[in-house]
Amino acid sequence: MAIKKGSTVRAIREKLENSLEAQASDQRFSSYLFETKGEVMDVRGDYAFVKFGKVPTPNIWLRLDQLEDFK
Repeated sequence: MAIKKGSTVRAIREKLENSLEAQASDQRFSSYLFETKGEVMDVRGDYAFVKFGKVPTPNIWLRLDQLEDFK
């Protein structure tokens, strides 16, 4: 799957929890990253800017390999 602007995605728990980004910040990720639909708002290089859910949650930059198509 090619992730692009407008794609519907979710984070892959195993790839996010063991990542360099997780080691550099709070490793307690909210369940919405893995359970709700996220919409890709922008893609730059190896990263996508994702907006999750309909409730107010912060948008987040994630590596493309940490995302999968939301089914």
